Amino acid sequence: MRKPEKHIFICVNRRPPEDPKGCCADKGSTGIAKKFKDELESCGLRGKIKVNTTSCLGPCRYGPNMVIYPEDVWYCGIKMSDIEEIINEHIVNNRVVKRLLLPEKAFEKR
Repeated sequence: MRKPEKHIFICVNRRPPEDPKGCCADKGSTGIAKKFKDELESCGLRGKIKVNTTSCLGPCRYGPNMVIYPEDVWYCGIKMSDIEEIINEHIVNNRVVKRLLLPEKAFEKR
């Protein structure tokens, strides 16, 4: 296996329904992760781009959340309909999808 050019982490954390933070899994992140993998495979990018699921990334209320390295770009509120745009713009053309960026305030301590 060669070192990937980009590494995508998608939160699939699950919390109890009564948890006030909510969770990315309840917002469809497991399906989103699978579709990312499938789309990258069909684009011939398997091996160049690595997708991993992860537990909580932190800014739960903005989920589903994902981060792409090495750029350290955080996206939030991802929907199935956003996957193609993220692949075409960010992965293929190295252009950040600004409308999906996690707001900086999400990193502030509360």
